Amino acid sequence: MKHFVAVAVLVGSLAAQTAPAAPAKITYLRCGTLIDGKSDTAQKNVMVRVAGDKIEAVSTAAPEAGAEVIDLSREVCLPGLIDTHTHVLLQGDITAEDYDVQLLKSSTPYRTILGTVAARRALEYGFTTIRDLETEGAGYADVDIRNAINRGVILGPRMQVSGRAMDVTGAYPLLGYSWELQVPKGVQEVDGVEGGRKAVREQISNGVDWIKVYSDRSYWVRPDRVLDDIPTFTLDELKAIVDETHRERRKIASHAAALNGVHNSVEAGVDTIEHGQYIADADLKTMVAKGIYYVPTLFVGEYVAEGRAAAGAKVWIDMVKIHEETFNRALKAGVKIAFGTDAGGFDWKINPAREFPLMVRAGMTPSQALRSANMTAAELLGMQDKIGSVEAGKYADIVAVPGDPMSDVHQLENVNFVMKGGTVYVKP
Repeated sequence: MKHFVAVAVLVGSLAAQTAPAAPAKITYLRCGTLIDGKSDTAQKNVMVRVAGDKIEAVSTAAPEAGAEVIDLSREVCLPGLIDTHTHVLLQGDITAEDYDVQLLKSSTPYRTILGTVAARRALEYGFTTIRDLETEGAGYADVDIRNAINRGVILGPRMQVSGRAMDVTGAYPLLGYSWELQVPKGVQEVDGVEGGRKAVREQISNGVDWIKVYSDRSYWVRPDRVLDDIPTFTLDELKAIVDETHRERRKIASHAAALNGVHNSVEAGVDTIEHGQYIADADLKTMVAKGIYYVPTLFVGEYVAEGRAAAGAKVWIDMVKIHEETFNRALKAGVKIAFGTDAGGFDWKINPAREFPLMVRAGMTPSQALRSANMTAAELLGMQDKIGSVEAGKYADIVAVPGDPMSDVHQLENVNFVMKGGTVYVKP
């Protein structure tokens, strides 16, 4: 009997090895206009041939008889958008109270359920890939959401995640409660050089793609219009965290809004500066030299400024103008600027594409703004060979809008077709 079972297993195994693979499903997209992410010149009347989850060809050739054709002849087709700064586990925190309520009154399982809804919203807005930069007290729930999407359990964009961000003891909410209470923290508190290295190893062992640190806090505007701050980690601590991250073949993002936090981050060699409301000219030059990306998140600053100013933090009103000035200086200096919104810092019912008009107002052309959410963002993620443009061999991540975003960047808020990996999620 044992021999019979062994033979049956062997025969079944051989059959599985020799059986021809099922042919990939072929779909054509008939694009009235295509902005492919590689060139600023739009192509007219283009057929995109999709085989399975990949783009097979981009041409003007007619589809074969009987093939499925999706008619986007009245649409402008684009590469799937990429948001490099989101928080699917956060549902808006205009005030400190909003944040505290989420951490104190919602369980991690409930927040994770809301996170799956946020991920689906991101996809439906046209963001086929996101980098989620920490769970704000929900542990490694972003790792679980990423894995569930990859395994087809839930719908959502491709995700790179950072799990728990790091900050020093006593610098990050929840703060201000009685010292007798043990309240949750939105980050992993980390102190010392060896503590930083250990935290990196721990987070990577739990499945994160990125490490994130908070490098400054407590902002104020000096008379010379410099946004000053209190740095969190010492430079030695920050260098150790960066070194351990890179030694482990991962990348590191730094929340750095002002003078000292940005400077220390740049000196330590982080991979991305998040927010950067103020960046000194010398640090902009170093960012260019080291290839450090800038993820400005303009919209969230405007969104939270009024609420935080009403709560007494008037500096946020000044920070909005300083932020726009910094963005313009960074653009002129040649810093690589990638699209990121901090969605979750504002309600997920708001379309993150509202970032695009603010980037144009601050000095970018519509083409530059779109590229920041295509190839530049793909390069930041190390995925430029897979996403970021509509070309043969890349994932079939394609979106469409009803009007020309090069003449009206607001069109990027009107995505009405979404294909991710050859599967259609939204149709006009």
